[in-house]
Amino acid sequence: MSDDDQTLPADALPADGLPDADLDGHTFDELAEYLDRGRTPRDPDIESSAACRLALSNMQRLRELSVGAMQRRADTDPDPAREDAWIDGLLATIRAEITSGRDVPVSHPDPRLRLTLTEAAVRNLVRRAGDTTGGIVMGRCTLTGDVSTPGTPITVDLTAAIAYGQVADETAERLRRRVADVLTRHTELVIEQIDVTFDDVYVPQEHP
Repeated sequence: MSDDDQTLPADALPADGLPDADLDGHTFDELAEYLDRGRTPRDPDIESSAACRLALSNMQRLRELSVGAMQRRADTDPDPAREDAWIDGLLATIRAEITSGRDVPVSHPDPRLRLTLTEAAVRNLVRRAGDTTGGIVMGRCTLTGDVSTPGTPITVDLTAAIAYGQVADETAERLRRRVADVLTRHTELVIEQIDVTFDDVYVPQEHP
């Protein structure tokens, strides 16, 4: 289990997303500035916070994977307000996904031990899988169903922006397979269905 999986208790954070004040005393803007500096000099207070580390991880991946796409979109989209709304929406998703949420049980041979992943950690796994699929920029991930009860079928609802020129059906199926594989390898969730909705289009670099 990675450091990003060490999160706050599920009841320590609000269910409707994580405002700046709940990042263990740090703000979203402060974390963005810290990331701009390459996380140097190292801030032990930030690095010891699971919520801050998860936010930094998501922010870094968003920058690496979508800054070029956002810039190209800005160059081709005649409506700056729409561009700002798209970027703001991605940042709002990051804020929401660092909420710990529900506990997801993980079995252990010793019945005296109770191991869990947080819902935020599971969403983080899904986001990483989507980020490495190619041809998309991940949006939201929602786990629908009782993830706290082992064996209960759940549905994974995903949104994403798709690159111009990609075949939607094929790209969605690649994303489904990749997410299913990651969740099977790292969790014991019973995935009944993975729904993919492409709610936007961006222009990749090879298309002028």
